[in-house]
Amino acid sequence: MSIDFGLVLSSGPRKQHLQAWLDDLDTHLPELVGHFKSLWMTDHFVWDDEPTFEAWTVMAFAAARWPQFDIGPMVLGQSYRNPALVAKMGATLQTLSRGRLIMALGAGWKEDEYHAYGYPYPAPSVRIEQLADTLEIVKRMWTESGPVTYHGKHYQVTAAYCEPKPDPVPQIIVGGGGAKTMALAVRYADWWNLPDAQAATYAQRLATLKDLCESAGRDPRSLRSTWFGRLAVAESEAAAVALSDGRWTRQNAVVGTPAQVIEHLQEFAALGVSYFMVEVLNLPNAETRAMLLEEVLPKIA
Repeated sequence: MSIDFGLVLSSGPRKQHLQAWLDDLDTHLPELVGHFKSLWMTDHFVWDDEPTFEAWTVMAFAAARWPQFDIGPMVLGQSYRNPALVAKMGATLQTLSRGRLIMALGAGWKEDEYHAYGYPYPAPSVRIEQLADTLEIVKRMWTESGPVTYHGKHYQVTAAYCEPKPDPVPQIIVGGGGAKTMALAVRYADWWNLPDAQAATYAQRLATLKDLCESAGRDPRSLRSTWFGRLAVAESEAAAVALSDGRWTRQNAVVGTPAQVIEHLQEFAALGVSYFMVEVLNLPNAETRAMLLEEVLPKIA
């Protein structure tokens, strides 16, 4: 299987520079065609008082403005939208984009935005049960003919139509590293994603995932392994770390010189990771793009 890359868009523009988010992408995305296959948007409402865009609005906009790329959320929080509505939105975007949607779903985790926007914030076990209902509803509404009725523990639909059906049915990603979440990936997903993990941690979780596949009678090779996180490349490791004011380091991201970044990505690839969804820090900088496109990605691809 080939190794592919997707670009994670920043969650919003900088203060006082609201138009720069779009202007930068319009300028630099043409250079990324052929290197990146997809664009991804994180699904959050609040990062303190920083400008933050809503994910589905961005995805619909991006699908129309940049048709060279597939589109997906990384990952969609199941708590924020009714599951049947998610199925309908996904089917609509898949049809209008002519098959370019990749649907990634997770249980949700960012407690402050739940409270800020008036959503209940149940225990993790409940959110995972809700995710199971969401996945069941979305898959049924995308694949079953006629109206769909399903009464789960938390979410229900009654004679719900989803027309037109998405064709092809979008690939589904389940993101998360807990055993219960990974069990849902084994049951429902085409791809599995683990965010912000080092290679050693990824290897441990991957071993658990393979055990869960074997217990469920599924070939582990049928579940694509993917990684989401930040990538910072510069002439020195210190300069790369400085791009995020020290927030992202080699302990929680892919950070360093081109050689270090290549080594890190190859560690993941050796484990079987075949799709990297990366937010590239300092992407508007010409030297950053040159190192990434000319030195790093050719060695991985």
